[in-house]
Amino acid sequence: MANAKGRLYLLPNLLDPGVAPEACMPGRALEAFRRLRHFVAESDRSAWRLLSRFLDKEALEGVSLGRLDEHSDPASLSALLAPAEAGNDLGLMSDAGIPCVADPGGALVALAHDRGVEVVPAGGPSSILLALSASGLDGQRFSFLGYLPQERERRRAALAEIDRGVRSDGATRIFIETPYRNAALLDDCVSVLSPQVRLCVAASLTAPGERIRSAASREWKAGGWRPGKEAAIFLVGRVPGLGIDDSARTGHRERECKNRKR
Repeated sequence: MANAKGRLYLLPNLLDPGVAPEACMPGRALEAFRRLRHFVAESDRSAWRLLSRFLDKEALEGVSLGRLDEHSDPASLSALLAPAEAGNDLGLMSDAGIPCVADPGGALVALAHDRGVEVVPAGGPSSILLALSASGLDGQRFSFLGYLPQERERRRAALAEIDRGVRSDGATRIFIETPYRNAALLDDCVSVLSPQVRLCVAASLTAPGERIRSAASREWKAGGWRPGKEAAIFLVGRVPGLGIDDSARTGHRERECKNRKR
C-alpha cells in the first residue's frame, strides 16, 4: 500500500527580520515552523535565519532545505517535492512575505496540485495586501505590476499609462521599487500623475519605523514625508465610489441634495 502523501505548507517570512514572528504570523504558520523538518526556500541565508527563531540546534541539524529561486531549473521541481510525495509535510518559505506573491514558488505549487499533494496556505504578512488595505484606495479592483522599467523615459511612460487607467476605470495599480530608487520613482510619480489622482506609499511595513501616506498627487508635490532607502510599496488609484477628487465628491453631493428637494 502506498504511503499517504504529505502536505505542502505555504509559509511566510518576516517583512522585517527584527520583528518577532509571533507579532505578525498566524498560529497555523507558527505551528508549522516548529513541527516541519522539510523545507524549500528562495535563499538559504534567509531561511536558516528564520528557522533558528523556532528550532534549537539539534532540530536544525535534522532539517532538509531545498532551494527554489528565479534561476532554478524546472527539472528540479520533482526532487524538491519528493519529501511530500514520500509522506512528509513540506514547507515552502518565502524570502519576505507570502510565498508565490511577487515571489517564486508558483511552479512548485502547481506541481503539487498535479501530483495530488494538498496545498495549505498558512497566511502571514503580505506587504502588497497590507499596503492596499491601509491605502484608502479601491480594494475591490486592483492589479500588481511588479517593478516598473528602470530606464527613466520608459518608467514615465508606464506611469502615464497607469494614470490613464486609474482615471478610466478607478482600479488600484500597485508596484514596487528597490529601496535606493524610491526617490527617483516618487519624483516621476509626482511629475507624471494627474494632480487629483491619489498616490499611496507604504514603507517599512510591520517594522517600528512603518509609515503610510495616502494623498492626492498634488499634495505630494507640495511636500511632506518621503520614503528613504527602505522597502516600500507604491499604489495609485482613487477613493472607491467617491470619484477622483474632492470637487467630484462635492458635485455628486450637490446633485443628490437637489434630487431630494425635487
